[in-house]
Amino acid sequence: MKWNKKTVDAGTVSRLCEKYKINPVLSTIFVRRNLTEPEDLKYYLTPANISFLHNPFYFEDMIVFCDRLAKAKKNNESICIFGDRDVDGITSTVLLKQELDQEGINCFYKLPENDEPYGMTINGIDEAIEKGAHLFLTVDCGISNFEEISYASKKGIETIIIDHHLSGENQPSALGIIDPKVEGSGYPFPFLAGCGVVSKCIWAYRFSKTPEYKKTIILLHSSSISGVTIIEAMKMKNLIVVDKVEEEVVPGILKLEDSHLYNFINCGLPILVMDKSYELSELKKAYGNDFSLKMIDKMPEINRVLPQTKSKSLFTLTEMSNNVRFMKVKTEGRTLVAIYTAYINKLYPELSRDYEPTLDLVALGTVSDLMPIMDENRILVKRGLKNLEKKTRINFQPYLIRQGLVNKPLSTTDIGWKIGPAINASGRMGHPSVAVEMFLAKDQLEASLYTEKLFSFNKERKKLGEEAWNKILPQAKKSFEMFGTKLIIVRDDSIVRGITGIIANRLLKQFNAPSIIVTSNQMGKLIGSMRSFESLNARTFLSRYEDLLIDFGGHSCAAGFNLLEENYDELTCRISEDIDYFDCPYCEEEASIDVDALLPQAFFTPSLIKMVELFEPYGEKNPPLNFLIQGAKIVQISFLSNSNLKAPCHVRMTIKHGKYQWPAIFWNAGNKVKDSIFVDDTVDIVFRLGKNYYMNQESLQLTVLDLKKKG
Repeated sequence: MKWNKKTVDAGTVSRLCEKYKINPVLSTIFVRRNLTEPEDLKYYLTPANISFLHNPFYFEDMIVFCDRLAKAKKNNESICIFGDRDVDGITSTVLLKQELDQEGINCFYKLPENDEPYGMTINGIDEAIEKGAHLFLTVDCGISNFEEISYASKKGIETIIIDHHLSGENQPSALGIIDPKVEGSGYPFPFLAGCGVVSKCIWAYRFSKTPEYKKTIILLHSSSISGVTIIEAMKMKNLIVVDKVEEEVVPGILKLEDSHLYNFINCGLPILVMDKSYELSELKKAYGNDFSLKMIDKMPEINRVLPQTKSKSLFTLTEMSNNVRFMKVKTEGRTLVAIYTAYINKLYPELSRDYEPTLDLVALGTVSDLMPIMDENRILVKRGLKNLEKKTRINFQPYLIRQGLVNKPLSTTDIGWKIGPAINASGRMGHPSVAVEMFLAKDQLEASLYTEKLFSFNKERKKLGEEAWNKILPQAKKSFEMFGTKLIIVRDDSIVRGITGIIANRLLKQFNAPSIIVTSNQMGKLIGSMRSFESLNARTFLSRYEDLLIDFGGHSCAAGFNLLEENYDELTCRISEDIDYFDCPYCEEEASIDVDALLPQAFFTPSLIKMVELFEPYGEKNPPLNFLIQGAKIVQISFLSNSNLKAPCHVRMTIKHGKYQWPAIFWNAGNKVKDSIFVDDTVDIVFRLGKNYYMNQESLQLTVLDLKKKG
């Protein structure tokens, strides 16, 4: 196996060490992972504080959403939530329904059951109208429902899209679109899951009920440096800086009416400051003793709500502030903005303390939908995992107990391998509402009944998956050769539509080629799932054939589509003609491991786990750290599973390097180790460090990824 240790720039490593007071190994890892900008490092080197989340009102249409919801509540209108059948769609539906229920807004949900297609449908719209819906909200779907939203509009029903999927050049004619991947959305982070977008809507709606909603204010601060007065004025609306003026004034040189500041502050808006007497004194230095300005001193109120600000100047707070520390340009005015934002969040608990419990489902949906664990997703997932551990969602406890996940810290691996699959199975087997009802259950007894149904679905899903895999594998091999080892297309109408994505993903991994599985919905329509590499964007690939498809949508690595039976042959024919022009990334390259850091002996201590935990939560775009040590000694070797070393089995070892001995596990490495590695051998090892939990006891353990004998 090839070990890749990317060369790093020593100057950049030193700069990060000095600026952020971190050790060279940690700095090297950041540089090797291309995490060198302050905005990137903030999400690793500071606590997962929800005040660092991006403001939902960056979404251009968020005000539309808040105002329309307020109208629905006022007029006692009924809302239908259209969701999706996967974990992200299910958690999105639950979060929004619970919020609307809490607000006393009449609502119900509609998910695709049985063989119903993804997203909104004409039949679903008609059913919702019959139930009395006045407004449609889509979650984790909607951005590709042009015809359906147009149909709803003709029926007099407005739709607001809350989605995170890729859109084409045009968007549906909805009342509002809240989707971070839509060009012009205004939102700075495009990789939220659907449930993440819903959580933004929930926060924004709660904020809209406070007196701060749509209120525009000016934050003002002045300071003197070397006889020059520096004035910063920031205009804020919905806690977003929408305009600002920064001016340096030499006392006695510039008249107020000639300054940039003059028109900015003379607009009738409230001007808020910290320490009114100090600000007035500074401004008089700049513009003369006749200067006067009506200002509101927020210091007493901010000190009350944020006691840590007491008896501290903005200069001192700027030096202390974690948020400002990671700004490219550090100023006291920016500190004032951060403090005021934190003050508002703390002043209204529904925006902070009472908002945080919703993040458990955001973490569940984000990880299950394979969203990158970067930027604010790191906060959403980390805080969400903590809330899962706290067991604040009582009706989810039977499920976690059934999975053996109580009384232990939870990780993204637990979500990916234990929590998510059985919930996903309800949608794959055509009954996603069972998972929704589990989360909405009134008590644990009711939740337990739904939990057992979910595990029954998961058992059935596994059985059908194995049967389908064994059946289609010969077809897949033929297709692989037919498409020049660049692509696989398999059609089998006996495959349950809910497992097409699983089979396509399994083919992708086995053949290292983009894969499409097609089945029938028994209504004259075919349903397809595609799984691909990022280098061959699945949605872009399908867009080449949109004239043949009823609809399509998805992400760069996972997409789906519907088409008429009579168009299938033409679709496969056209793909066959085009395939030579696609750069599909199939190759026979040697397997490789990316090494994050070569560890000196001085760093190979139990405290290394702190560095591992710093990068948690792990997941998409943030894989676990891979360390390399050189010249370690094998102290002990034993083999697990079975004694027949002709079959792969696991290897347990004790490794000594420097002062410490470590227990280690090397999975499926029996054949590699049995005749080549022995006690007292000196080896180089690439490994991961983690915590092992057994009988309620916690210990550190190395997971060996590969080793090479020295000499």
